[in-house]
Amino acid sequence: MPDKKTLCLAVDDEPPALEVLKKYISSMQSLELAGTCCDAIEAINFLQTRQVDLIFLDIKMPELLGTDFIRTLKTPPKVIFTTAYRKYALEGFELEAADYLLKPISFERFLKAVNKVIKKDTGVEKEFAHNNHDPEFICVRADRKMVKIFLDDILYIESLKDYIKIVTTAKALLTKQSISAVEEMLPKNVFIRIHRSYIISLKKVQSYTSELIEIDKHELPVSRMYRREVEQALHAPTQL
Repeated sequence: MPDKKTLCLAVDDEPPALEVLKKYISSMQSLELAGTCCDAIEAINFLQTRQVDLIFLDIKMPELLGTDFIRTLKTPPKVIFTTAYRKYALEGFELEAADYLLKPISFERFLKAVNKVIKKDTGVEKEFAHNNHDPEFICVRADRKMVKIFLDDILYIESLKDYIKIVTTAKALLTKQSISAVEEMLPKNVFIRIHRSYIISLKKVQSYTSELIEIDKHELPVSRMYRREVEQALHAPTQL
């Protein structure tokens, strides 16, 4: 008999954020997406006719906060809060949430949160298998909204103090987060750090030397710290 799947409901008023959750849930064999809702009111109506085991719940939504929504449920299912605002973390844990995911959510962090839920249920921590080992896109907050960026479109990423600039084939986006946080979201076989301020897509490299990498007419510096890793990643026949 196969293990019973954990039925999940994803609730978020931002469509790109919902897309990320749908992709992550569908890639895991032990989870099943029962439905999605764009706000807490829709979620209340959904739960009147359907039961779920786990809710991925945004907190800051119009009309009713996710935290207030949970308080309306007599016997709420397990909850993993998802939000772009750290200030709600304490309140989320006071409501006995299984975990609290800060957007943009990496698959590794998502996996850790789900494993925590399963471990509570069974006493055993499972290593979930997923069908797509690398994500097709990431979502970042820019211009007061979540923006979906396909990995194949990214040329490079540059750190600018408290912000990072993601340069794609079509445009450049600024988002307030660290370059290390974004690095964790990216597949290691496609993206590589070449400098403390730069991550590049290996697919987009046009030429390189020991000190510079050229991508779409942009010359980016290779620091000594990362030079050996860059050499190995590019399969250079000679020393960079």
